[in-house]
Amino acid sequence: MKNLFPVVLALLVLSACNDSTTSSSTNQPTLSDYQLGEKWVWKYKGVTTEGEVRSDGTDTREIVRFDGSLAMTIGKDTIPVAEIVKPEESETPKYDWPLEVGKKWKYENSWTSQDGTTGNQSQDAEVLSYQEETVEAGTYMAYTIKYTGKITNSRGYSANETEVWLYAPAVKNFIKLTQDQGDFHYVEELIEYSKPN
Repeated sequence: MKNLFPVVLALLVLSACNDSTTSSSTNQPTLSDYQLGEKWVWKYKGVTTEGEVRSDGTDTREIVRFDGSLAMTIGKDTIPVAEIVKPEESETPKYDWPLEVGKKWKYENSWTSQDGTTGNQSQDAEVLSYQEETVEAGTYMAYTIKYTGKITNSRGYSANETEVWLYAPAVKNFIKLTQDQGDFHYVEELIEYSKPN
């Protein structure tokens, strides 16, 4: 029994290090991290402060073979994984890799919707923690990233915005998103994640 004590103590110290909220760092996933047949399913719901449901449904993404290489289905689109993992060449990215607790950056995004409306997002981002988080799909180690800022569009819309993303390296994606934008509250949560054995 005496010989077991140092081993048990070492395991406790190692697990404490692994659970640390400050010592971890995660790089952007690469093409080799994805597998054919890998699948994610989220449920989402968006409600106004008046209780009007503006969005309610599920979103499924899956890794498929497309033109001889791996691709991800996103809605009606099929996007090569090589495009998804391509490093974002921006001074103001959505994710500033590598992710680590305490990291801060500016995120800016300009977009055009299908009806021709243009818009801008400008947010301050900060990685608040790295710890176990539980969603319907299971429990994962995840980074909590908080974005605060403003969204505007060409139709005169302007609102303060707060988003909290839980990003789990094990699934290479977010497992939960909570967004407050003006009078609109939106939640998206991973309900299923699977990959071939």
